[in-house]
Amino acid sequence: MKCPYCQNFESKVIDSRESSDFNIRRRRECLSCGERFTTYETFSDAGLKIIKRNGSVEPFNRDKIMRGLVLACKKRPITLEMIGKIVDNIEQQLKDLDKGAVESAEIGDILLKRLKSLDKIAYLRFASVYKEFSNLKDFQREVKALSSK
Repeated sequence: MKCPYCQNFESKVIDSRESSDFNIRRRRECLSCGERFTTYETFSDAGLKIIKRNGSVEPFNRDKIMRGLVLACKKRPITLEMIGKIVDNIEQQLKDLDKGAVESAEIGDILLKRLKSLDKIAYLRFASVYKEFSNLKDFQREVKALSSK
């Protein structure tokens, strides 16, 4: 597990317990910086597939969504538990669609909508990567759209 503070891959588990929202909740301590963080482990559904922008298909990976949200929410007043709940809700929403395969753009749009209502800065960070901002005007246009709503 990668430390969200220093990006080191070595950590030790301090506490592990079953959670009502998730399968297993683990408190970890980074062996490099000493910071503590929480991880959640769940069983993934092998049936859900994601259709990428380039047309390739891969299994649904909640960790990718989690990593993207953690980066977007870094140094914002959003806890890992809040992010975990967002990912759980999105995963359930995708399963409820009962499609078998979902386009990555659909997931990105759902994430943007959730972040927009949660934290505008996190929204802008995520949008800059998802929408592939290439210059300052892209940011200005998005900030203006956020301000007008």
